[in-house]
Amino acid sequence: MPDTATAHEASAAAARRRSPTALPRSFVWTRRIVLTLLAVFTATPLYVMVSSSLKPLEEVSGAFRWIPSELTLEPYRDIWRTVPLGRYFLNSLIVSASATACSVVVAVFAAYAVSRYRFRGRQVFTVTVLSTQMFPGILFLLPLFLLFVNVGNATGLALYGSRGALILTYMTFTLPLSVWMLAGYFASIPRDLDEAALVDGCGPLGALFRVLVPAAVPGIIAVTVYSFMTAWGEVLFASVMTNDATRTLSIGLQGYATQTEVYWNQVMAASLVVSVPVVAGFLLLQRYLVAGLTAGAVK
Repeated sequence: MPDTATAHEASAAAARRRSPTALPRSFVWTRRIVLTLLAVFTATPLYVMVSSSLKPLEEVSGAFRWIPSELTLEPYRDIWRTVPLGRYFLNSLIVSASATACSVVVAVFAAYAVSRYRFRGRQVFTVTVLSTQMFPGILFLLPLFLLFVNVGNATGLALYGSRGALILTYMTFTLPLSVWMLAGYFASIPRDLDEAALVDGCGPLGALFRVLVPAAVPGIIAVTVYSFMTAWGEVLFASVMTNDATRTLSIGLQGYATQTEVYWNQVMAASLVVSVPVVAGFLLLQRYLVAGLTAGAVK
């Protein structure tokens, strides 16, 4: 019996060595080394940002040191006094949250119609939605600027320089991909659930909100995170479509650079403060984001 067990173990080990899924040891170590180097390469700028935000301005402006000789929290206190960072933060929060909410609501209805109904022009609509992602955003800068100015002159609505104009601008960029992502996610949900809801007395909207929306929570969260991150860090349109009262964080950070000096330690500190909401939200919703991005790809 011991000889039989030993022979069985030897054959199993040989089978594992012959298995196509078994990776060579050299490849495993190479992968570990590459991943370690990538991790170091990614973490180095973050370390420089954090360490620079804790240095006095004289030490940041002078010769670079990996280890700070003096640590201070003054930059984190000064960032609120050098520029009106609180107002910029509020503007970014209002614009990003509003654009995200509007994009998600419209995308839910549009994706439901595309995934559940067959209508003339459906394929053209889908192709058009995807084709909008092929053009760089700067191509739409001048047309949107002229549109807001002319509408304001004709109607008296102060669109240019307002938060509303920026919200509409961000919706034009987040909606196409949001609709496409949610349409694929809704298509992966069995139609039997819709039919069961209709049999129970629900209408189309009842089936949408009582059946499809709860089942598509990961996809909706993925669209929400994508829309919010797009609006939160956008620079090009915010630099043209805003004024001193509606300026967002991405543009407000430029206020730490004057004609004579750049407050690099405050720039680093403000960048960390600005990144906290997005990073925290991404970490909290990471598993929903991954599920939402991949679930609709397999039917």
